[in-house]
Amino acid sequence: MSILLGKKVKIFSLTANVELAEEIADAVGVPLSSCDVLHFADGEVNVQINETVRGHNVFIVQPTSAPVNEHLMELLIMCDALKRASAKTINLVIPYYGYSRQDRKARSRQPISAKLVADLLQVAGADRVITMDIHAAQEQGFFDIPVDNFMGLPILANYIMDKHLENLVVVSPDHGGTTRAREFAKVLDTTIAIIDKRRPEPNKAEVMNIIGDVKGKTCVLVDDMCDTAGTLTIGAKALMDAGATKVYAACTHGVLSGPAIQRIQDSCIEEMIITNTIKLDDSKKIDKIKVLSVGHLLGHGILRILSDEPLSGLFTYSYDKSKRELL
Repeated sequence: MSILLGKKVKIFSLTANVELAEEIADAVGVPLSSCDVLHFADGEVNVQINETVRGHNVFIVQPTSAPVNEHLMELLIMCDALKRASAKTINLVIPYYGYSRQDRKARSRQPISAKLVADLLQVAGADRVITMDIHAAQEQGFFDIPVDNFMGLPILANYIMDKHLENLVVVSPDHGGTTRAREFAKVLDTTIAIIDKRRPEPNKAEVMNIIGDVKGKTCVLVDDMCDTAGTLTIGAKALMDAGATKVYAACTHGVLSGPAIQRIQDSCIEEMIITNTIKLDDSKKIDKIKVLSVGHLLGHGILRILSDEPLSGLFTYSYDKSKRELL
């Protein structure tokens, strides 16, 4: 049993990203607790918790990445098991929140799946959700429990700054990401540009125009996620065609579905920077992709939650222009 700040604490990992869970547990200063994820012959999921959780503040690490439905069911069943085993609080650490792109009705007769998943998690017994760069900020309002939305910006920005790139401009791949790009540019003390695009159908994008000056600049494309890499690779080509000298891409979530790896490999992107909110399979590891860890950030966030401290201090920056670094 681990006692932190006078509270009984346990951290469990399900199957989606055990390596990240271990990093989080190390940052918190407790070992991972033991549980087994089992399957019946027909594929049904079962969970066996191998130690007492009665009266404990429990944290479950499980990004709901591919296979999304499998990982989501593991999380729901684990919540139910913990609730029935009398855990004091059930805190879900979901670094990547699956179904988050279905946050509104874009057309008639479409579901709002992000709200459905929020309801399922709460009914299963969740008391708090900790996530990173949720696709739309308003999704926090889909929950009637606290939702802590961590930002990947400090990790990505520090890495970019350590490269000491000159003539930087931060580029949003669409109008929806302008706020994210503006925050990124504020930290890097530079300007922004916006790619005006349209989507004729899901996972397909067409560049219409580039708003802003990118000629002779090193561009950093920033987004919350990279799925099939169509948006980023098409955007990178458009920037190069507009006179950019180099293009880097930075995303919190490396979903990297289908043709993504080949597209990145064949693209003009110098380096694709992602975090380990989603486990990167060995088959997807290429020289162009750099993976940064969010384990330390999430671990310190958990410590702040346990000590009833505000989380905003993790995302406050003081920029020294002379040293080009975050303090």
